Order: sequence, then C-alpha cells, then structure tokens
Amino acid sequence: MSRASYDRHSIMSAISGSGHTAISVRGQDTVVVIIQKKVPDKLLDASTITHLFSITPNIGCVMTGLIADARAQVTRARQEAADFRYKFGYEITPDALARRLANINQVYTQRAAMRPLGISMILIGIDFELGPQIFKLDPAGYFVGFHATAAGQKQQEAMNHLEKKWKKLNNGRGADDPVAAGKTLSRAEVIELAIEALSMVHATDFKAGEVEVGIVSNSEEEDVKTRGLWRSLSEKELDEHLSAYAEKD
Repeated sequence: MSRASYDRHSIMSAISGSGHTAISVRGQDTVVVIIQKKVPDKLLDASTITHLFSITPNIGCVMTGLIADARAQVTRARQEAADFRYKFGYEITPDALARRLANINQVYTQRAAMRPLGISMILIGIDFELGPQIFKLDPAGYFVGFHATAAGQKQQEAMNHLEKKWKKLNNGRGADDPVAAGKTLSRAEVIELAIEALSMVHATDFKAGEVEVGIVSNSEEEDVKTRGLWRSLSEKELDEHLSAYAEKD
C-alpha cells in the first residue's frame, strides 16, 4: 500500500471510527445540522463538549472525526472568514468559505511533512441570494453542495434514508426536482427530518441532552433576534421537536 493510500485509509478510519454520525438538511428557509452528544464521563461538564462550531454570525459547522483536528480547522476557517470581511467589507458566503477551506485541505495532501486532517466538515449557512446552503468537505480537498447529507460512522445508512425521504417530497416528485422538493420543507419539518434520520440509523429514541442541533433560519417561526444567524437549539426547543417527532411516529 502506498503512503498516500495508507494516509487516506487511516484518515477515513478516523472519521468513521469516531463513533459519531452528523446529518444536515436544508429546506425553504432553514438549514440544520444534528449530531449525537456523547459525554464519556459523568464528572465532565457536558456544556464544554460539542461538535458544533460557529464561524461567522450566519455560518456554522458540524465536525466529525478527531476533535483536535476539528478545532484546528475551525480556527483556520474563522481566520479566513475574518480576512475576507476585512478585505471586501462584507461577510464571506458559505460557498466561498467551503471552496477556500477545500483548497487549503488539498495542499495538506501534497507534502509528506503535512498530515491531512482526520475530519469531515459539514458547513451550513444562508446565502442572501441563494438561500440555505450545505457544503461537505473531506480531508482530500473535495467539496460539494447538498440538499441533505451525512458524515461519520453511519454515513451511508443515513444518506440512503434521506434519499428515500427526499423522493417522497413534493407529492412524490422529489427525485425529478430535488430543489423544488426542498422548498416544500418548513423550519419544523427540516428539524424533524434530521432528528428522524439520526434516530433511524442508530435505532434510538434520543433525549434532549443526547443530541445537539445547529440551525440557521430565516423562517418567521424563528425569533426575530436570531433570524438568519447561526445558533444551537436549547434543550427546551430540542425537547419540543423530539416530542413532535415521537408523536408523529
């Protein structure tokens, strides 16, 4: 096995072997990410453990894989976003930030002295022209936009579930026009679809303290103060959506 393919294999193992699955879904005016929240020791302060990070006021991300590598990439992302704002006078868009970080990741694959980061990043935000956006980046520098996606341990199972659900949207026309299908999803439906996908692949009914959800929403259901801004849902809000999903089920 060549060093490059060994590196790629070990990096991908770090992502899938992290034991976490992250899922992201976008709708008409809302985009969310969800991931399990695992607290390995009862003495740990649960509020200090997270895989969700804010990058700009209206862009955030979920990281799957090695948490130390994740923090390094988030720091670099914040630096790139700040440099962009200083240079051009407005906040960076989700696609421009994803492209920049993917280019940086690709450089890490070129030299023996630089190890690719053992993480998969799902970046979400709202573009003021294009609406809600999801981008997934891998350690090799590949990035692409999604209507809904997953990363981590149960990535394939989650993707299969999301594809099936998407086909049924818009009166069964989701496969023919995925963009129009996504626009039928309200804020609550986006959150509950993400919860459903995570619950299905892990065959678990989660409690509010066992998951974390990051959201950016322009919906009228969103508080005026946080409309269009990245934030994490509170345990109270999570409880409401988990109960709504359980009742629907």
